[in-house]
Amino acid sequence: MTRTSAHDLIQQVLDPNSFVSWDTPPEYGDISAAYRDALARAREKSGVDEAVITGEGTVGGTRVAFVLSEFSFLGGSIGAATARRIIAGIHRATEAGLPLLISPSSGGTRMQEGTPAFALMVSITTAVYRHKDAHLPFLVYLRNPTTGGVMASWGSAGHFTFAEPDALLGFLGPRVVELTTGVPMPDGVQTGENLARHGVIDGVISPSQLREAVLKIIDVLLPSDADGEPAAPATLDGALKRDGGTWEAIERTRNLNRPGVRNLKAALAKHWIELSGTGEGRRSPAVSVALTRIGTRPVVLIGQDRHQQPPHATTELGPAALRFARRGIQLAHELQLPLVSIIDTPGAELSQAAEENGMAGSIARTLGELVDVDVPTVSVILGQGCGGAALAMLPSDRVLAAENAWLSPLPPEGASAIIYRDTEHAAQMMEEQGVAAPALMQAGIVDGLISERGDASEHPDEFICNVIAHINHTLWELENNPRRVGREQRFRHYEALPVRLL
Repeated sequence: MTRTSAHDLIQQVLDPNSFVSWDTPPEYGDISAAYRDALARAREKSGVDEAVITGEGTVGGTRVAFVLSEFSFLGGSIGAATARRIIAGIHRATEAGLPLLISPSSGGTRMQEGTPAFALMVSITTAVYRHKDAHLPFLVYLRNPTTGGVMASWGSAGHFTFAEPDALLGFLGPRVVELTTGVPMPDGVQTGENLARHGVIDGVISPSQLREAVLKIIDVLLPSDADGEPAAPATLDGALKRDGGTWEAIERTRNLNRPGVRNLKAALAKHWIELSGTGEGRRSPAVSVALTRIGTRPVVLIGQDRHQQPPHATTELGPAALRFARRGIQLAHELQLPLVSIIDTPGAELSQAAEENGMAGSIARTLGELVDVDVPTVSVILGQGCGGAALAMLPSDRVLAAENAWLSPLPPEGASAIIYRDTEHAAQMMEEQGVAAPALMQAGIVDGLISERGDASEHPDEFICNVIAHINHTLWELENNPRRVGREQRFRHYEALPVRLL
């Protein structure tokens, strides 16, 4: 396995000659002669005076703060002087309002200092959360190796977390695991590639690609001068009637060729930074979570991907998908960015695994967090809005719906089965229940309709551009007219929804 030094990373990520050190000489107090000798040998071997270096530089001309481990100094271990330097660097970044790049490469606590050094992982973590409380970006780049208390604290607290190729990453290193438990860790488990596949980190990129990732994050998040009110897209009247009625609309949303989240992703690709999972070992292709830009605004977008769900694919929208969505809600809160949720699902997973992993509770928690989040929110019913999985991502300051979109407590055939004990009455049931977008608007559930010019599958690019334009204009309206933005306004709005009896 290769090891990238702190100075190698500086050369590959920062603009040339932009490095500014923030470090002061470390102080160790009364330590043993053996430890003092070990520190002297470490300085000579590594060329640095401690296991981390801190400072700032520019990336594409933008100031970025950094805290970088140096593994060649006593294995990148964290002692009291190391921790004080890390904490001081994070605090300085917070006070200066700078994005922060932390790149650990460490075996954890410095054994010469024992438990007091181990407890300092908490102190470092509190500094990290002060930085996050200031709504400043925090990027983690894990280098080979990162294990122990570092991986289990500030190394796993990033808004975005990437790793260098072939990095050894884990709670404890494989040798320690085997000697402690008597059971060897299987090959390939403690690698960045494996952790990315399981949604623990967001991806594996080289140091040169890290520069591109930082540039992209800066490009998305940097304030952009707005050009005033964006062009208002054409709106549809809530009394819209269709020749084919509700059932034709439902059939259109079930068409494999109907555009969905993957088309949105393609349209926003220049500014699309996708997360891979929950950060806790769960991921689901049924949901996408990304930082992106709509118009001049950075936003967090969480979207249900119908093309990854049955009958078009095999991934059910289960508890992991909603937990992933909640990571997006948390990211929007921590960065104070508007949140856009895209609803397009044939329904939640119905299985023993879903029940045992808390499907109902996942829906409830997602609903609650969306109602409660302290940023402007927009939801779009893009197509199918079936059951609790759709409802979980519905509540927002403004709800939009595509012309053929719908929202129903159950799949149409399921509703028919409950009342009529067959599926032949599905179309009738959907008409009676008022599931279609125009009926939702008349009921106050939806605030605006997005034209499809008949059927979005016939002109997908035009439709997706129209969806983006509607979201962009709605975000501008919320920014400039905040009367229905925020927790209390959502409470009042949803508490006042009229009850419609069949």
